Amino acid sequence: MTLSDVKALTFDVFGTVVDYRGTIIREGERLNQARGLQVDWAQFADAWRARYRPSIARVMQGGLPWTNLDALHRLALDELLSAFQLNDRLTEDEKVQLNRVWHRLQPWPDAIPGLTHLRKRFILATLPNGNMALLVNMAKYSALPWDCIFSAELVQAYKPDPRPYQMTINLLGLHSYEVMMVAAHQEDLRAAQVQGMQAAFVPRPLEQGPHLVPALIPDRPLRSWRPISWTWRSSLAPKAVIRTLRKDSSLPAQGCYGLCAFRKAPAGKIDQSAVRRQQPV
Repeated sequence: MTLSDVKALTFDVFGTVVDYRGTIIREGERLNQARGLQVDWAQFADAWRARYRPSIARVMQGGLPWTNLDALHRLALDELLSAFQLNDRLTEDEKVQLNRVWHRLQPWPDAIPGLTHLRKRFILATLPNGNMALLVNMAKYSALPWDCIFSAELVQAYKPDPRPYQMTINLLGLHSYEVMMVAAHQEDLRAAQVQGMQAAFVPRPLEQGPHLVPALIPDRPLRSWRPISWTWRSSLAPKAVIRTLRKDSSLPAQGCYGLCAFRKAPAGKIDQSAVRRQQPV
């Protein structure tokens, strides 16, 4: 399989395409002003997101019946409102509106130019754990240029379960190697590769805030895959993350950001220079 085989790109959304942490902080600070609160919304956003994986694990391990992400977010929100002593400070309507912040997540500054550029060549689809209503509302709110929206909700199984990946391949009517998973989370890419999909790693060093920078180079299973990339321009991109293989002067001119796609290298031959190029500077 080669890059020339790829016909569709399927995107993780939370953290890869949209900045959930920054959006929650901004909306929370407006709530502080409107209601006279003094909440540390960065801490709140981090605590909310920290409940995500345990929540979906609880569903997949049978501790809860199938529960979509909106409902899981609300369960976590109710816990946090108690922990932050906000239960009596917000009305039910305000709590509902706060929970729906996940429907209003703002894209990273490079996301729409990058997606628009990629859409000239590829089918663009979502493949996150978010539920359908959330993803449709987010796409409308933030003008995300998807060709189609897929969700783990459609098979009632959260990634990295194989079913969401298999569903997407089947619904697109493609071979697995013709579909490339794009994500900022390596466990998502590994799970897609197990299903025969190709994979692209998008480093998002600020996803969890400036004090918790994730690994920006592929881990060992991905490190034996050589990077090839489409590149667009970005105002918030890390310097020298990935070698520029393509420039497009029609895109915003500040900074450089790479979408790094992986294909298998010959056995024993690892492109260490490319790995070094992905290290943060």
